[in-house]
Amino acid sequence: MSQFAADRLLLFGATGDLSRRKLLPSLCALDADDLLPENLAIIGTARSELDTGAFREMAREALEEHLPKDRRGSMATFLNRLTYQPLDASTLEGFDALADHVRSLGRGEGDDRGGLAIFLSTAPSLFEDTIKGLKQAGLADDNVRMCLEKPLGFDLASSAKINDAVAGAFPEDRIFRIDHYLGKETVQNLLALRFANILFEPIWNATYIEHVQITVAETVGLEGRVEFYDDAGALRDMVQNHMLQLLALVAMEPPTSFDAAPVRDEKVKVLRALRPTSANETVIGQYRAGAIGGKAVPGYDEELKERDLGPSRTETFAAIKAHVDNWRWKGVPFYLRTGKRLPERVTEILVQFRCVPHSIFDSVQAPGGTGLQPNKLLIGIQPEENITLSLMAKVPGLDEDGVALREVPLEIAMPDAFVGQHRRIAYERLLVDLIKGDQTLFVRRDEVEAQWHWIDSIRAEWDAKEMQPRTYTAGSWGPSAAIALAERDGVSWHE
Repeated sequence: MSQFAADRLLLFGATGDLSRRKLLPSLCALDADDLLPENLAIIGTARSELDTGAFREMAREALEEHLPKDRRGSMATFLNRLTYQPLDASTLEGFDALADHVRSLGRGEGDDRGGLAIFLSTAPSLFEDTIKGLKQAGLADDNVRMCLEKPLGFDLASSAKINDAVAGAFPEDRIFRIDHYLGKETVQNLLALRFANILFEPIWNATYIEHVQITVAETVGLEGRVEFYDDAGALRDMVQNHMLQLLALVAMEPPTSFDAAPVRDEKVKVLRALRPTSANETVIGQYRAGAIGGKAVPGYDEELKERDLGPSRTETFAAIKAHVDNWRWKGVPFYLRTGKRLPERVTEILVQFRCVPHSIFDSVQAPGGTGLQPNKLLIGIQPEENITLSLMAKVPGLDEDGVALREVPLEIAMPDAFVGQHRRIAYERLLVDLIKGDQTLFVRRDEVEAQWHWIDSIRAEWDAKEMQPRTYTAGSWGPSAAIALAERDGVSWHE
């Protein structure tokens, strides 16, 4: 872990969509809660030819649009932290001026100097030029740490090239790779649920768990990301990062402590244990015109035509049956499902336990019950953060006709359980940890490469089999083949 605390935060892409919607609102909310260092200066940089006054005005508009009033605190105090320096990162010319601007806001030289945290949110094609410019301008020395926003490449080779470029200027203990799902409270609560409760860990294995489902469903379509998404597809855009990180947290062994190295060591072991997936264990789809929330929406093919792009084999939906080949999970399938233009926006993990080995109630079942069902643990990540454990209970009655059993949910709605706590943007936690230098919730290079290795093997299988995406209607849960993928094992997707 890099120990120095940053007194300056440099945001590349500071006028872009991510900065306006997430980064600036997160920083303002942290400032309102007195969670930023008192002396932290925030420098924005991008191609836009703005001065500091214009950047502050842009930030004010972004905060009014994306941050609730009760979380803004003294907006003027936060805006006074902001300065701006224009830069075209594709050339080296402006980096010296940027470095002078950054140094002018620091504590000074020698032991008293502060640290610099850089958040790089630019097109991946600019990563190498940006790193080169930072290094040349002296903004890559030992009091600087680098945070990288995805996408980090489109396969293992391109990812390795980006990581090699970054590693040429920054050692691994000063590189922070963002996966914003790791900043979500319920994702972190998954670790607390497993490793802070004796109830679950002894049965968190193949002996007691039948299967795991991970669903990341979106109602939106391309939303202005046509060119990017048509090159990426659902597998690269969602499975490679967010879903594999969720799988790793579900499947990992207990780390020795909640520190960066032990947590990430256990995650990478899971990712390396993923079995290569055959073509008949995957289903890909592409949406066609339909309706979402009662409103007609165009198909993927129509959205491409609007941009004068031809037919595409890009998948907007993917369902995968995955296997973790280790002692704990041998024989337990992990069903992954993600897609665009699905009926609802939801991210959840379902852990289904096995049935009791022998039911004493089979001979005395009464009408009015559901019969014996396996226990389920449902972890909701978005839009609502909650945990639901389904247990079997007896339906109240005199039992003249036998015993009626019914599933009863034990629900923990996180906002209700912790009244008075703000629902934080995931980037808030990650930005605090970046400033402090805590890498626990960031992704290490060997994790990224293990993820890409598995994803590349799937895409190679698709190419070898010349798989074409099946069409599905917008507003449905994807191609019918995805239902069959689970049902042939006697499993139904949770909906």
